[in-house]
Amino acid sequence: MTETSDRTDVSELPTIGPDDFARRFVLRAEKLMWFLGAGASAAAGIPTAGDMISEFKQRLYISQRGASQSSVADLSNPLVRGLLQSHIDGAGKFPAFGAPDEYAALFEAVWSSERDRQTYIDSKIKGGKPSYGHVALATFMRAGRARLLWTTNFDPLIADACARVYGGTGQLTTATPDSPDLAKHVLDSERWPLEVKLHGDFRSRRLKNTSDELRHQDEKLRRTFVDSGQRFGLIVAGYSGRDDSIMDSFEDVLKSDTPFPAGVFWLHRGDDQPLPRVCAFLLRAAQKMGSEVGLVHVENFDETLRDLIRNSSNLDTTALDAFVGERRRRTGAPAPQGKKGWPVVRLNALAVEAPSVCRRVVCQIGGYAEVRAAIEHAEVDVLAARRRGAVLAYGSDASVRAAFGPHKITDFDLHTIEVARLRYDSAERGLLRDALTRAIARGRQMRARHGRTKDLLVPEDPDHQDWMPLKRLVGSVQGPVTGAPALLWSEGVAVRLDWANDQLWLVFEPRLVFDGLSAENAAAAADFGRERTVKRYNRQLNDLFAFWASTLARDGSPLRALGIGDGVDATFRVSAETAFSRRATP
Repeated sequence: MTETSDRTDVSELPTIGPDDFARRFVLRAEKLMWFLGAGASAAAGIPTAGDMISEFKQRLYISQRGASQSSVADLSNPLVRGLLQSHIDGAGKFPAFGAPDEYAALFEAVWSSERDRQTYIDSKIKGGKPSYGHVALATFMRAGRARLLWTTNFDPLIADACARVYGGTGQLTTATPDSPDLAKHVLDSERWPLEVKLHGDFRSRRLKNTSDELRHQDEKLRRTFVDSGQRFGLIVAGYSGRDDSIMDSFEDVLKSDTPFPAGVFWLHRGDDQPLPRVCAFLLRAAQKMGSEVGLVHVENFDETLRDLIRNSSNLDTTALDAFVGERRRRTGAPAPQGKKGWPVVRLNALAVEAPSVCRRVVCQIGGYAEVRAAIEHAEVDVLAARRRGAVLAYGSDASVRAAFGPHKITDFDLHTIEVARLRYDSAERGLLRDALTRAIARGRQMRARHGRTKDLLVPEDPDHQDWMPLKRLVGSVQGPVTGAPALLWSEGVAVRLDWANDQLWLVFEPRLVFDGLSAENAAAAADFGRERTVKRYNRQLNDLFAFWASTLARDGSPLRALGIGDGVDATFRVSAETAFSRRATP
């Protein structure tokens, strides 16, 4: 599986804090237009482009290889995803994994007929219901604080939310590629609110979602967007920047004398790099507009709108309050006593007490790649992350200075880790994840393999007595894959850090880990993994969860990442009791 690598380090992009964005929004709401992508509809049950890309690969694999649906049914399984990607790469005619035009090329390959593509989209949006974010945005629309909205989405969620807030469907005007003049007319007459669907409404005659169609985006709508960009600022939410025609329009606005006068705020989940065109756009916009441009790290669309609602005053939230009241609320609950409160659903998450400080080093160094290179060159044991303006690190003071001293250190102090920055995949949370994985591996004699979103841990010595309970549960712990002797497997666990209910959690998943995995043996690995785990039912899985919870937590003893006597070490405590969910009333 390959990914495009020509991406700007996310730490080099202009950023604006979520709280700063919320304050600016309160003052500028009427002067900001919204741009929504598929990520804004994810909570409403509408699949994202990434979800559909995986399904397209699955459909191509099944139809072209004559495989069964069940053999590649689990798209969350990395082995299955790797097998599908190997098939796509082997075809030699599709864009690389993660390329901006990957979605459009695969969609067109699966269904060449426009009618079939429209039927597919219709099936995906059927049953979707507005989420909190949609109703909150409609609330801002009614108050005149969200006048103009552009979207690449086909779903009717904004219209449905407006019908709920306004009590009818007559207030919102929706323009599509079938009615490009309508958008300009409403803008000129300022008959708000207006929603413009750049790729077409699900009821429209044409849906623009193939490469050729996207390149020939309706010229009238594009001109209207460019004109609007000289009157309004821009908030982008849930949009990846895959469409060249739309990114061209964004960049065309920058050529004007007054681009996005109320600022550009690109809402972004996690610390993963945006696509190259998004990075280039933000850097170019910052050069022209200065501090009025920034990447805003957020948890998701709904949480962002919740924060904006909280920061705004004089809003009629009657419809929004009713919407919240209709939904089941999830709150922390005490552990059930006796049989009261059962049934209980056991979750694969352990509460984590994490360190509140780390080392902060200000020096003349580039992005994360240069930080890693500096540590490797100095041959020191340092865990580090790159945050705009500084390097955050754990390690002995001597080791940290050895790594970054050649880069002219100007500040060397402690950094307090803000709780707010642990709510999403920030540099701080990434650093804590690296440190916790190291602490677990060090304390339990395990080998760690780091991934983009999660880390894999396997026993270093499978014959050690610590692994006897695991052997009693699953049999052997390591060995070669039958029929593929160069491919080795191990019983292991995937771990990641997540945030929920105002708490940091270690989320773990018992799984098989393979060494020597390649495109040639991916199918053998998938078959072996399915055969070995197919009979792990509730009781077996419960016992396996109990084992790994105890192993990862070490009975609540302190877990130290480095075990150093000076400098700043990362010390954790992990609860051995997994989180659970149950009904509020028996």
